[in-house]
Amino acid sequence: QVQLVESGGGFVQAGGSLRLSCAASGRTLTNYAMGWFRQAPGKELDFVAAISRSGGNTLYTDYVKVRFFISRDDAKNTVYLQMDSQKTGDTAEYYCAAHGTLPSNEVSLFGGSYRDWGQGSQVTVSS
Repeated sequence: QVQLVESGGGFVQAGGSLRLSCAASGRTLTNYAMGWFRQAPGKELDFVAAISRSGGNTLYTDYVKVRFFISRDDAKNTVYLQMDSQKTGDTAEYYCAAHGTLPSNEVSLFGGSYRDWGQGSQVTVSS
C-alpha cells in the first residue's frame, strides 16, 4: 500500500493558477499509474487527469484539457497537477490516487480501479 498526501490547494481567482502536489511514501511511485479526481459539494467524484507509470501517456477530462497538466517526478516520488486558467467550475476537493496493476503505458479514468487515495486538497476558484 502506498500513502498519498496532497498539498497546494487554496483560494484563487478565476483565470489564476495553482499547482497540486501528491507526495507518496511507503512504496516507490514507479510501480503506479496515477490519477487526479475531484468532488464538488453535492456532486459525485469526477475524473480529472491520469498519467501512466512510464509518464508517456496522459489522459484528461474534456473540461480541463489544455488548462491542466499532469506530470510526475519519480525521483521525488511525487505527482503534480498544474491548473491554469481556472474557472469557478474547478472548485472542488481534489484527490490523487494510485493504480498498481496497469501496464507501463496505460491509464485509467475509473476511480473504482484505483486502490490507494490521498486525503484531498480543497481548491476554491472565485469569480
